[in-house]
Amino acid sequence: MRFRGKIVITLKPGVFDPQGVTIKSALHSLGYQETDEVKTGKYFEINLDSNNLDTAQKRLEEMCDQLLANPVIENFHFTVEPSDN
Repeated sequence: MRFRGKIVITLKPGVFDPQGVTIKSALHSLGYQETDEVKTGKYFEINLDSNNLDTAQKRLEEMCDQLLANPVIENFHFTVEPSDN
């Protein structure tokens, strides 16, 4: 069976986000003064073949733990759904 995982990785609270600070500054310079804070992150979509949903979820969690997210400074969450592709 084919599944699609949608993974969002964000910085943990308290981790300095220089890219977010730069984006916030640019938004202010464009007139969006109401912008208080910007946090950046990463987004992945991964298609995988698996026997069932539970196994697909476990494999995606392993991918995040081993490669996609840095557990020292990042958190991640994901959803998995059946895929036709």
